[in-house]
Amino acid sequence: MGRIKPSAYEARMTERWQPHDGAALAPADSVPVPDPDLPELAELRALVAQGQPLLRMRTLCDVPMGAATLPVSVFTLGSERPDAPVAAFFGGVHGLERIGSQVVLAYLRSLVMRLAWDDSLHRLLEDVRLVFMPLVNPGGVWLGTRANPAGVDLMRSAPVEAEERVASLVGGHRISASLPWYRGAAGAPMPPESAALCQVVEDEILGHPFAMAVDCHSGFGLADRLWFPMACSRTPIEHLPELHAFGEILDHSLLHHRYVLEPQSQQYLAHGDLWDHLYRRACEHGPAPFLPLTLEMGSWLWVKKNPWQLFSRGGLFNPGLPHRQQRVLRRHVNGLDFVTRAVASWARWAPQGAAREAHRAQALQRWYRTAR
Repeated sequence: MGRIKPSAYEARMTERWQPHDGAALAPADSVPVPDPDLPELAELRALVAQGQPLLRMRTLCDVPMGAATLPVSVFTLGSERPDAPVAAFFGGVHGLERIGSQVVLAYLRSLVMRLAWDDSLHRLLEDVRLVFMPLVNPGGVWLGTRANPAGVDLMRSAPVEAEERVASLVGGHRISASLPWYRGAAGAPMPPESAALCQVVEDEILGHPFAMAVDCHSGFGLADRLWFPMACSRTPIEHLPELHAFGEILDHSLLHHRYVLEPQSQQYLAHGDLWDHLYRRACEHGPAPFLPLTLEMGSWLWVKKNPWQLFSRGGLFNPGLPHRQQRVLRRHVNGLDFVTRAVASWARWAPQGAAREAHRAQALQRWYRTAR
């Protein structure tokens, strides 16, 4: 059987993944007016039309882009009961990493298409709430930049300071918006896109008995990594037992997966991480587990297979070739669906009592060794 042809959406994404070079430093009143057919937005409009009334949409804010604006929206499916567990999926925090938005969109699209015929999906949605924010930074996606249109790196914009010295620039800085990893001015409020993401977590996740979030990124290493907090500290977090138990069911059930589950601090420390901030907020809210994961797709492998991508800024962060993009989407749609099913059945695997302490000891040995 021949390879399935890409959809019209996927074909347009492949044609248009190249960034708009030079736009990052342009003042807001001189940036190009957004194309109303930005592929991600067009896809979301089509999915809302097809998924209503089960797929619900709420616009959180609008990002000004010259004479036009781009919406930052959240989409929800499933149970609205306060006692339902929540699985949330985010993409496009860094506009240059367009594959992150594509993965979240592909998973949302698969669910919407299944609504017409899949009784098992409808039964699942009776007991779990799904939250999607595929395009956190639409201005950055349009410009082809890591930062938002104001030059702020959203993943360095939270009010969190690292406990140890961080790597110069990459760990977050306040020097200039013309440099990557800029945190914004000291004392300034979070950018509207970051504030919108935080509001989604507050409104849709906190207060539920169990929740997981997956934020899809690319651009680090050869392996697909699932990072959990903290980025600001090497101290083990309170919900280490639940993360270790999740790692076990991942290894035992999602056969032949390529994910490396680990604390982000094993790779580097950073100021201003949004998930550090939101994990702390969740702990302040109550004891219910909230497990935020950052999926860091190993884009260096794509460059290794096609070194010509080194000559394109976007080539360092996206698969590029259509068949490679389809392979990445297939792999990670399965991964996100696994997270949904794990959340729906969390009471069967999340450890309690003595088992929780046993998982904590195993997690410390696996990830921290000398930490106690």
